[in-house]
Amino acid sequence: MRRLSRWLLLFSFLGLTGLSFTVSAQGRSLPDFTVLVEQQGPAVVNIATTQRVRTGAQAMPFPFDENDPAFELFRRFLPQMPRDPGDGGQRDAEKSLGSGFIISSDGYLLTNAHVVDGADTVTVRLTDKREFRAKVIGADKRTDVALLKIDATGLPTVRLGDAARLKVGEWVVAIGSPFGFENSVTAGIVSAKGRALPQENYVPFIQTDVAINPGNSGGPLFNMNGEVVGINSQIYSRSGGFMGLSFAIPIDVAMDIQQQLRSTGKVSRGRLGIVIQEVSKELAEALGLAQQAGAVVNAVERGGPADKAGLEAGDVILKFDGKTITSSAELPRLVAAAKPGSRASVQVWRKGKLRDIPVQIGQMVEEGTVAARPLSGKGGAASSNRLGLVVSDLTAAQRRELELDGGVLIEELRGAAARSGLRTGDVIVAVISKGSTSEVKSAEQLNRLLNQVDPAANVTLLIRRGEMQTFVTIRGGAAGNGNGNGR
Repeated sequence: MRRLSRWLLLFSFLGLTGLSFTVSAQGRSLPDFTVLVEQQGPAVVNIATTQRVRTGAQAMPFPFDENDPAFELFRRFLPQMPRDPGDGGQRDAEKSLGSGFIISSDGYLLTNAHVVDGADTVTVRLTDKREFRAKVIGADKRTDVALLKIDATGLPTVRLGDAARLKVGEWVVAIGSPFGFENSVTAGIVSAKGRALPQENYVPFIQTDVAINPGNSGGPLFNMNGEVVGINSQIYSRSGGFMGLSFAIPIDVAMDIQQQLRSTGKVSRGRLGIVIQEVSKELAEALGLAQQAGAVVNAVERGGPADKAGLEAGDVILKFDGKTITSSAELPRLVAAAKPGSRASVQVWRKGKLRDIPVQIGQMVEEGTVAARPLSGKGGAASSNRLGLVVSDLTAAQRRELELDGGVLIEELRGAAARSGLRTGDVIVAVISKGSTSEVKSAEQLNRLLNQVDPAANVTLLIRRGEMQTFVTIRGGAAGNGNGNGR
């Protein structure tokens, strides 16, 4: 019993000592942001904008006062009534707040494009309470970067860092004006790098868990050396406030944009003239790729840079100008960053072989969206197949319209095919399985091709949908789910 007591006393002592050491070690490792804030805080500014908007005489009265917590939430969704019920169609001013930071002592500063979008006046307020009317030199909506200029000299400026050297897990600090609370400081870590967001093809976002809220937009993200590594731009939120997912534009992307805006007032981007999609696991297997990587070309614009270079629909772009493409989201950034008129090498996977294709980069222009047009009318007798597709041959007029030599029209979807992503009106152009690609010439030939494929194997179809092409994979085992005769 006495020996047992001694062991318990020893374990207790070691446990307490270990706990004390852990707490002490953690205490020493906690970062101190005070010097960073003192040195870099004066270069962070508050940005207020006003926009004149017309209100209708019949608009509903706004049910909340500006001081009511519900004001900001409902302001975007409910129409407003003029202050004076008798002023009918007069114009009222809408206000918004954001943040920014000074990059040159003569008054140039950066913020988000959405902070100044549509603004009639932009007011910049410094930490010493001075206010200046700012001029918008330029704004780029694709990257959400705007360059402003105020008439002042001898201003404090931020120090710029290298976003490429950031590491996941590294401490970062944001300074801004959340909800109008100027010069607020929040801190967190880098959660991920190179994050792609929906509809955001030109920015490899830095994801952090720094508390970012409305009003922080356009403010700087600092590393622990007091260097700006990003511009806080977006948050993911279901409530409208911070939920632990914040996204910043890498500073190197922002500085390239501001340089172009300052020198020319606009941003030039390269383009290839292609439509791409992600390479799924099933598509990689179908095309015979060793790994799931690259960007598959769905369509090539006629007469565009890619078309002139010889790129084809179905090519998988694995490298652009020597840089490996691990996901399709990386390609638009690399192409856009290329100088229009320059030449680059594109490595593609085509029909089981690697090819290096030289291409001259084109100039990106704002383009309208071409709506998909379903084909009408039946081109021949309907046939069904083992995938549950009821298809028919294209008429000569339909082939001329689509400029196709073959292809069959999907008229009905049954069984598993109805859940595959295919649509009636789609035109099947080719069948791809286990690295082999077969062009579809007729409904009868399509059915023969499908009957030759192992029922347990995945089948990928190259589809023409309106003006676009895409790949749709039907997983193995779908065969036999249709109601056709399969022959």
